[in-house]
Amino acid sequence: MTTTDSTPRSESLIEYPSRFPIKVMGAKVDGFVHAVTAIAKQFDPGFDASSVELRDSKAGNYLGVTITITATSREQLDELYRTLSTHPMVKVVL
Repeated sequence: MTTTDSTPRSESLIEYPSRFPIKVMGAKVDGFVHAVTAIAKQFDPGFDASSVELRDSKAGNYLGVTITITATSREQLDELYRTLSTHPMVKVVL
C-alpha cells in the first residue's frame, strides 16, 4: 500500500503578506551589505534598510546580515532566495 501526500504543494504555513527575516552570510568585504540590501529592495520596494541587523563572525572574517522583508508570496520568497544564493559575495542564505 502506498500513501501520497494529500497536501497541495501550493499551500504554505506562511500567511501573506507577512514580515519575514532572512539571514545572509558572506565575507566581510566592502559592498556586501549594500549588495544584500539592493537585492532586498528588488523584491520588496518598501524594504527598510534601517531594520538590517549585522553580526560579525567570531574571527571577524564573515558577516551575518539579517534582512526583514514583507513577503507577499511563495514565488517571491523562492526567487529572493535564489537571487541571494547565486550572488558571488554570498556564502549562505538561511
